[in-house]
Amino acid sequence: MKLSFLILALAVTIMTGCRSNFFSIADFQSVLKIDTHVHIDSDRGVFEKQAIQDNFKLVTINVDVSDSASVNHQLSHALSSTKFFPGTVYYIATFHFDTANWTRPEWSLKVIGNLKNAIAAGAVSVKLWKNIGMTLTDRNGEFIMVDNPQIKPVIDFIQGANLAITGHLGEPRNCWLPINEMTIRGDSSYYTEHPQYHMFNHPQYPTYEQQIGARDHFLELHPDLRFVGCHLGSLEWNVDELAKRLDKYPNFAVDMAARISHLQYQSVKGREKVRDFCIKYQDRLLYGTDMSDDGMQTGEELVRSIHKVWSEDWRYFTSEDELTSTHFKGNFQGLHLPKSVVEKIYSKNAIRWYHLAGSK
Repeated sequence: MKLSFLILALAVTIMTGCRSNFFSIADFQSVLKIDTHVHIDSDRGVFEKQAIQDNFKLVTINVDVSDSASVNHQLSHALSSTKFFPGTVYYIATFHFDTANWTRPEWSLKVIGNLKNAIAAGAVSVKLWKNIGMTLTDRNGEFIMVDNPQIKPVIDFIQGANLAITGHLGEPRNCWLPINEMTIRGDSSYYTEHPQYHMFNHPQYPTYEQQIGARDHFLELHPDLRFVGCHLGSLEWNVDELAKRLDKYPNFAVDMAARISHLQYQSVKGREKVRDFCIKYQDRLLYGTDMSDDGMQTGEELVRSIHKVWSEDWRYFTSEDELTSTHFKGNFQGLHLPKSVVEKIYSKNAIRWYHLAGSK
């Protein structure tokens, strides 16, 4: 009887010890988390207050979507957010890629001058967007790719300022596939509604392979530059392909923004492969969502949306639950990553790669 009790007690102790190495759903609000990829384009503070409620810090990213006025507008919101929510919000600057004077030194001097002001105001990184490689052309009509030597002075300046570059270069591989071959519903619906952006219909544009090739060459040209590739580095479709780049480029990390569904899709048939990938490259993965506040949703709608995404992602990374997604058919199991891995993905990596002060 006594022996049976000791065996039972030992089993309980072992099980408790094992569980202590993992977070639960209940730990969600008690653990510090950083969403490294959001877009705050409003001064109402709804996103920031929900972040505080859910124990998140935010990195809001400015994007070169149109012109210098848009860049300045985004910067004003970023500065306002960091001012009123210090220690909760950080921001990533960008620059308008005006092709005027593109082949002259004046081009890089102007960009560097603008970046100096943004960095002085507290930017933790500089964003390069997908217009490089997908829309920008020179006077001869040739697409400007990220490894173009004309960009080098700007890259050298950013690296000299000891900042990482955050790069969204290329699009999901689905963008170059027929609609019926796309793996994620969000991609197929988006490109159905916006055929002008569906690269399968535009063979005159650089291919997916050319986009990734230019980015990889860029990393080879700047081996000492810290580079965070947005959206799983546009290699969201295959963790093996992403692993090859992480092995080859030691200063390359990736955020997961708007691509966690692609990890989940791979988890349907290859859950252990995805889990092993996250554990092996635990120092190179940054949590992010790509959620935004542009004032279009009501505050209540935005709060519900933010909390839902954050909670569901936490469940995927920490639990062993059987899960489903609105993005594709099929069930998949949560990754149940160790605490140490979750802490890196959710905060420690962001602090290290972006040198976030006051976040430890």
